[in-house]
Amino acid sequence: MSLALATLIYEWRRYLAAVVALAFSGLLVLGTVGMFTGIVHSVLATTERSRADLFILPKNSPQLVNSDSGLPARVQPLIYMNPSVVDVESFNGGGGPWVNTPKAGEKLVQSFVQTWAIDTAKDALTLPTDYTEQDRLALTEPGAVAVDQTDLARLGVKLGDKATLNHKTVWLRVVLHNYQGVTQPNVIMSRETERLIGMRGPSDKTGPLMVRISDPKQADLVAAQLNAVANRDYLALTRDQLNRNDEAALLSEQIIGVLLVFFNFLAIGIGIGITSQTLRGAILSNIREFASLRALGISMGSLRLIVMELSFWVGVAGLVATFVLTYLISFATTAIGLPLIVRPPVVMWVSGMLMILAVISGAMAMGILKKSQPADLLR
Repeated sequence: MSLALATLIYEWRRYLAAVVALAFSGLLVLGTVGMFTGIVHSVLATTERSRADLFILPKNSPQLVNSDSGLPARVQPLIYMNPSVVDVESFNGGGGPWVNTPKAGEKLVQSFVQTWAIDTAKDALTLPTDYTEQDRLALTEPGAVAVDQTDLARLGVKLGDKATLNHKTVWLRVVLHNYQGVTQPNVIMSRETERLIGMRGPSDKTGPLMVRISDPKQADLVAAQLNAVANRDYLALTRDQLNRNDEAALLSEQIIGVLLVFFNFLAIGIGIGITSQTLRGAILSNIREFASLRALGISMGSLRLIVMELSFWVGVAGLVATFVLTYLISFATTAIGLPLIVRPPVVMWVSGMLMILAVISGAMAMGILKKSQPADLLR
């Protein structure tokens, strides 16, 4: 075991502040990006949890976030021309005014909601895989709708309540989990209910298309085949490709981009400021030990290497603490219905950032070694 690692283990209390500072710097970045990524997957849960293998979107709008994903109705039969395609269904979305029906003493709630229409047949392509049989049967009732549990208060309803959507009467028959909206509540219904309350769009347009193929393992190949004959009429995407596009679209939003840059700079400032001062204080408290090493003939260059190795191990400890804290925080966010999703590229970026911060902090603290004069041992 090296001297630097032994020092860190033996005197861990002196370096704890530096480890905690690095951990919270990493958590700030991982948590923020993971939260925004989780928002995308929560808002688009109805598509992500469908039975589709491929998604068909407009060529100039390869994502569902903040885009016009409508397609000409003539595109749907074109997809069937590929022999691997088994089923093609549109996924219709829209929006409309929502008003609850308050009972005595309850508050009137008026809101604008995002709506999604699904098929309620057993194993239907657009039916999310986590719907129970009871949920599916409940939505077959004309006028039945489903909302996420976290949106109940925002909409002023509870299971079984009556409300109006698009000025038509609907009943809340299903309460979902992890389907909440962010800016607007999500309301999900059957296609029949969508028609009943007058929310079906123009007949010459269709929503983004979901595609089921005979062999899901060939999704990349079939997507390439469809794109080869698309003639710029559409773009075929696998589930992973669509997820990446949606995440990138959200993170490129101006306000979110500004927040991410701000949190990155804040994390760097916290990491360097606290870690460098903690290392400086720890080295200063052990200055007599460093002076003893110099008296034994250890060069200043070797002492600097010890400090740099010490900062490296502080960075490793901070990195481990970051992952532990992020893992624990993910349980809390999942409990409130917002999953924390962290992708490998973000983990690599944060890992590199924390190690660089630790090394820079060590370099900034090396100046204190000038006080390690062997003559001071005689005082």
